[in-house]
Amino acid sequence: MHGYRPIVIPSATTVVAAQQVVSGPPIPPIARIRLYSAEEWEAFTNEWAHHFFHGKDVVRFSGAGDKGIDIAVFDPGQAFDGIWDGYQCKHYDDPLRPSDIYVELGKVLWFSFSGDYKAPRSYAFIAPRGIGTKLNSLLKSPDKLRQELIANWEKHCRKEITSTQEVLLDGDFLAHVNGFDFAIFRGKQPLALIDEHRASPYHLSRFGGGFPTRPITPCPPTDIASHETKYVEQLYLAYADHLKAPVNSTADLGKPILREHFSRQREAFYQAEALRVFVRDKVEPGTFERLQDEIYAGVIDTHDDDYDDGYKRVVAVTKAAQDMTMTANPIAPIAQTQDRRGICHQLANDDKLKWTR
Repeated sequence: MHGYRPIVIPSATTVVAAQQVVSGPPIPPIARIRLYSAEEWEAFTNEWAHHFFHGKDVVRFSGAGDKGIDIAVFDPGQAFDGIWDGYQCKHYDDPLRPSDIYVELGKVLWFSFSGDYKAPRSYAFIAPRGIGTKLNSLLKSPDKLRQELIANWEKHCRKEITSTQEVLLDGDFLAHVNGFDFAIFRGKQPLALIDEHRASPYHLSRFGGGFPTRPITPCPPTDIASHETKYVEQLYLAYADHLKAPVNSTADLGKPILREHFSRQREAFYQAEALRVFVRDKVEPGTFERLQDEIYAGVIDTHDDDYDDGYKRVVAVTKAAQDMTMTANPIAPIAQTQDRRGICHQLANDDKLKWTR
């Protein structure tokens, strides 16, 4: 046909389309957080705070009567009568407007005036759709923010600060408002929050993306390190049980096959230790320990079978670990054969597996 040109779809597009048939197109983190409920948004912010303020005391307040505080961060040894920072989580369908925060400002002013707590060092508003233009401008102009709050007190604050009384803006309280440092109030944009959350051990479980490439594990040192003592002693006992002769070092192993086996077990142990370190800051606390528990549950029946000697038990158990099917643990897809074998020796190091009776 005259003028006809075939449409050629690039192969990369075809690959992406095939992946999307299974899981759909990837959802960027900024879009995911907008799907959260208010409760989940607060939990996400709490995760960020626990990671970002590592070494400080992070406390989350939920439900009615929070006095304007969702998350408080205290310097070590401090409480509400000392140095602290406050975070207020707002989950609305639009960027935050001034009318969304007047009552929260009013609570901080009232409860700091009433002596319920000392005024925070800083107080930030966090919302999945960010801070709107008008509010952002006010937060950068503390005196104007004060004026706008005073002008809107009757409409937004007088009956909303507490459920037990109306709060009038007059007398000593008005003097407190006029003397308050409104520069402590600020906003935090969601992209900055996501970027800081990225380094936390909760990020992959929330947003996916997979683990980065694992570095190559170096060869074990020639000398046995102190943290290897127990599993190495267990291996020596297993070899002694097999040889029917004492084994106190690799020189006593005799057979090349046993020396090579011992070398492989040390390599596997170091591989598993490297995996433990690699995932430590990338998954939620306890995830690696749950992988160890899963391998233990998968090999313990094999471990408890009868064998002619301890060496044959080691071979059977490490093979059982290698052959296990694991899908529930997020580390499982990157746990290589040597990792699984090495975890058996980590378990032996913890006296959970013993090669000889």
